[in-house]
Amino acid sequence: MEEGYGQIRVLHVLGGLGLGGAECRIMDLYRNMDRDRIQFDFLVHCSAEKTGKKSPTSDELMNVREPDYFDNSVYKLGGRIFCLPKFTGTNLLEYRNAIRRFFEEHANEWKVVQGHMTSTAAIYLPIAKKAGIPICVAHARSAGVDNGIKGIATRFLRTPLQREGVTDYNFACSREAGISVFGRELVDSGRVRIIPNAIDLKRFAYNEEKRNAIRAELGVSNALVIGHVGSFRYAKNHEFLLNVFAQVTRLLDNDDLNQYSILHGMRVRLLMLGKGPEMEDVIRLSEKLHIKDRCIFAGNKSNASDYYQAMDYFCFPSRYEGLPGSVVEAQASGLQCLVSDTVTPEVNVTELVSMMSINSEPRDWARKIIDDLLLHEDYQTDALSEEIRVNQTLTQIAGERRESIFETDDTPDFDMLDQGTGFDALNVPKKAEKTHHRSIEYSIGNRSESSEYILGKLRAAGFDVKSQAKMMAFFYERGHF
Repeated sequence: MEEGYGQIRVLHVLGGLGLGGAECRIMDLYRNMDRDRIQFDFLVHCSAEKTGKKSPTSDELMNVREPDYFDNSVYKLGGRIFCLPKFTGTNLLEYRNAIRRFFEEHANEWKVVQGHMTSTAAIYLPIAKKAGIPICVAHARSAGVDNGIKGIATRFLRTPLQREGVTDYNFACSREAGISVFGRELVDSGRVRIIPNAIDLKRFAYNEEKRNAIRAELGVSNALVIGHVGSFRYAKNHEFLLNVFAQVTRLLDNDDLNQYSILHGMRVRLLMLGKGPEMEDVIRLSEKLHIKDRCIFAGNKSNASDYYQAMDYFCFPSRYEGLPGSVVEAQASGLQCLVSDTVTPEVNVTELVSMMSINSEPRDWARKIIDDLLLHEDYQTDALSEEIRVNQTLTQIAGERRESIFETDDTPDFDMLDQGTGFDALNVPKKAEKTHHRSIEYSIGNRSESSEYILGKLRAAGFDVKSQAKMMAFFYERGHF
């Protein structure tokens, strides 16, 4: 594959083309690819029931398939979409037959087949290889499986991928995802290449104008907004997220010791982007916890990057992940992130991320979130500077506060009153005895000024999709890295 191939076509195998993490990452890569050299096509799955056949053709399935979120984007970029019958576990023979027929009908069209749907990759990749596809790749994007029978079946179907020779290349978005799908032996022997889930970093960089526009749209201009982005399914652990948020509201509403007095009177909202099979259950739970009026179920958004700007904090208590792009996106937007320690550590790139066990009580997560928002840190500083910094951050979050500790708006000029009394010298802030642990380029309370520093760290860790597009183009053209 070194030369003489002209434009290379790559076939990506997925469950669908909705707003899932894998789909978003592939589409970001596709948009940044030199499409005069590399073109993507997509092989997705849907139910065969409407066709009335057990093993329908791709054309027959496409005639009954409902258009998905990214369909139009694929067509505009020059790609094609094909379809296989959804694998149900009881239609193995029909599934194999549909795959064989598909690759026979499309012989010599693709140089690479990249299977992101690893639950059945051990079925369709060997068939593709036998049909003459030069390079067959299995790409692991999750470090776990759902609970119950579905998870057991997924592990069983993936077992052949842990042997050498089933694929030409194995990719994984993280070491944990690689071990989960391909096994520790292949990972440790270097037979699995780690390719982080890259994003368009500049698109997520902090933008004050977009922040103000989305907050006005949502009616949260003067609120403290805790955010989450993810499909409503088992892995994302939305029930824990809601319990954490409920504890945040209770800690602030019942703060008898005035630990969080600076936040008193401030509205708090939970903003969730995404859809999924468990969404209705989560909405019912929000009613049960008496927080539904404080929750915003925003659904899927084509401009999700703008909604990160509207958030003030990001909470992500997933049960498992391959490498969650949403946590990378949140960091690129300058958000402090509290993430479960079951999430792959590769995502912990900047000072913005803290990790915590989902075996901890939701109340402990809530305290951590509030302490982070109040900029409680592990170095000493004088109380006046700390209070000024907190107030500046909260002003950036929710605008100017209307409350005043004085009965009138005529605030005394303390500097003038102190002159000649001796207090003027005492009130000069002293230098902190301990040095800050954070970089001088980085201020947790200022998303705008810290943006370039944060983006630089993410870029250095391999999360820039523009750089990754060049690397993958080299692979697709030459067949090796």
